[in-house]
Amino acid sequence: MELYLDSADPREIDQAVQLGFLYGLTTTPTFMHRSGVTDVDAMMVKLSKSVAVLQVEALGETAEEVEVEAQRILDLGLEKKKTVFKIPISLEGAKACKRLIDKDFLVNLHLIYTIQQAYIALSAGATYVCPLIGRLQDQGQDALALVEQCVNAVERYGYASKIMFSSVRHPEHVRNALNLGAHACTIPWKVLQQLTRNHFTDIGTREFFEHNRLLTLRVRDVIRKHPCTIELDKTIVDALVNMTRTGLGAVTLVDDSNRVRGVFTDGDLRRLLQAKGNGVLQSPLSDLNTKPPLTIQADALLSESSELFKRHKVDTLVVVENDNPIGMLDIQDLF
Repeated sequence: MELYLDSADPREIDQAVQLGFLYGLTTTPTFMHRSGVTDVDAMMVKLSKSVAVLQVEALGETAEEVEVEAQRILDLGLEKKKTVFKIPISLEGAKACKRLIDKDFLVNLHLIYTIQQAYIALSAGATYVCPLIGRLQDQGQDALALVEQCVNAVERYGYASKIMFSSVRHPEHVRNALNLGAHACTIPWKVLQQLTRNHFTDIGTREFFEHNRLLTLRVRDVIRKHPCTIELDKTIVDALVNMTRTGLGAVTLVDDSNRVRGVFTDGDLRRLLQAKGNGVLQSPLSDLNTKPPLTIQADALLSESSELFKRHKVDTLVVVENDNPIGMLDIQDLF
């Protein structure tokens, strides 16, 4: 099924074209008006150079006027094999379509609302026959049945026309187009953006990235660059200042030889304040009864640290290199 973007917004078009697999672009005077276009001819020329196939309106009250308008647009510099002229269905429109098709123009007879209109478009040899699904459904009509009838007519009678599913309002319409066998579908950018989105896909993708990170990065690649050690002769206030500066909820306690003697956490601080009050803030860190902390080598893979976090149910690890602390790893750093 050919994928067309339905737009006249240059920013949307640029983004869609960069995808690399867009079949073409459909646009209308209404879209151009909404996008603030003041020079329609210049806009058509610009768009024709940025997309593989451009479908534009050729309007006229009579077949002759439509034919003249199509030729005028082509003479602006558009390529015949890359330009499809959209014509509203009517007897004059079908007449113009047949004349243009006989001259090797490409034509889309659109604004199709009934199978009878589609039949006339097919008989005129339109390159595309374009029912408007969203608009039909707005009127309470069975638009999907119309698409099915159009596709069946092409297949049963061997018409060369392609059925284009248009007036798409949501991703479900794209599913409908595929299931019904439409040959082309023209989609607004906001709907096109939604086609690859799925909650379970998001979860799986995040999981892959997280696991890849654990298996490819080492602890030294993710630890905080700020110093997170403090000497035992400093006070609890000094430790609090250190934690605030680094953004970590813990600080590594070291002796004069820079050997690890313990870890002081924001949880320890809360418990001390609750038990002893604010006066404890000026106490030296050497007064604390701390346990030897869990350490991990800087060159260890993040997956190893993940196992330590899970096994010991802690939030921080002291990172060491040659037995000297060089930082701390917080469980949030894994992600």
